[in-house]
Amino acid sequence: MDSLIAAAARALAMGDPLGALNRVALRDDAPALALRGIAMAQLGDLNRAKTLVRRAARAFGPREAVTRARCVVAEAEIALASRDLAWPTKALAAAAATLEAHGDRANAAHARYLEARRLLLIGRLDDAERKLAQIDLSALTPALRAIHELAVAGISMRRVRARAAQAALARAEEAARWARIPALAAEVEQALAALDTPAARRIARGEERPLLLEDVEALLASKALVIDACRNLVRERTMLVPLARRPVLFALARTLGEAWPGDVPRDVLLARTFGAKHADESHRARLRVEIGRLRRLLRPVARVSATKQGFALSPRGAREVVVLARPVEEEHAAVLAFLADGESWSSAALALALGTSQRTVQRALDSLAESGKVQSFGRGRARRWVTPPLPGFATTLLLPAPLPSG
Repeated sequence: MDSLIAAAARALAMGDPLGALNRVALRDDAPALALRGIAMAQLGDLNRAKTLVRRAARAFGPREAVTRARCVVAEAEIALASRDLAWPTKALAAAAATLEAHGDRANAAHARYLEARRLLLIGRLDDAERKLAQIDLSALTPALRAIHELAVAGISMRRVRARAAQAALARAEEAARWARIPALAAEVEQALAALDTPAARRIARGEERPLLLEDVEALLASKALVIDACRNLVRERTMLVPLARRPVLFALARTLGEAWPGDVPRDVLLARTFGAKHADESHRARLRVEIGRLRRLLRPVARVSATKQGFALSPRGAREVVVLARPVEEEHAAVLAFLADGESWSSAALALALGTSQRTVQRALDSLAESGKVQSFGRGRARRWVTPPLPGFATTLLLPAPLPSG
């Protein structure tokens, strides 16, 4: 490695892409192309970065397995930054194995972190944890240790474990301080700020108030019967009644939960659940059927009783009933939650992360664009969607992941 390449590599490791470009901007040999690509990625020109890294991978000879593997890792990182979640994970896993076999443990660990971060984005938390467990922490540089702790914190936040997330972020902050990379320190600071931002709302007895992540954790561990509108389920500590695939039943449960300890008139239930402004006998018959289904499902944790005016919910063992709602509720909130990270997303990546069809996501994006909440750039497969970060609340509970069962 010549002196200019070595100096450019050190500059990139310290988060100084302009310093790296000053040394290799006019060179077209394979190492210089790779470093220029990484520098352009750090500067935010992801399309140019991808082109340069691919040119570098082709320029390296077939015997240069390690450098080609590093190019694969760099391209995967660029794809993750541009929220292209469909990149070939098998190629990245093979690159990680190659780097490990040749003693490049730092870059092998970095490759596994990219896999873990992708899994975290699409809600596969168990797989992300297993990926992190494969990494030898003793071989990590301060920068990689900060990235490791950020991933651990991300999983903890998605599992609503505020104390574990706080501890991981404290370790990440210390590691970022040693790494002396401003962009990494800023990412840790942003994650810490999320813990001090409302993540949900508590609705009970006609009142509502915002909750931090630690408050949500305490609520889920309390003796309350929680009607969880962030995950569409009813829970009492470890007993869960999932209703995500039963939207009518969940709407009934939420309406009854918000009215507790009072009851809800039948006309109100019909209007909120079925949108029936002028209910007839068929609506009332359907309400009786759905109430019967809800009563059977909730039997382990609550009773649904008929009253003179309508129906009432009463917990069996819990002390109170609380509705846990999203911090901001509006149509297509889940799509907005992903776009709120400030990155540019394709509709295909959003569909993969949300576990739904691309056509459904595209309809949501078109609706949000009409109201001025998102905007797009590019055409065809290069089209990306962005929105400014939504102020005043954290998106942790809007992202797809099961809440802890205990």
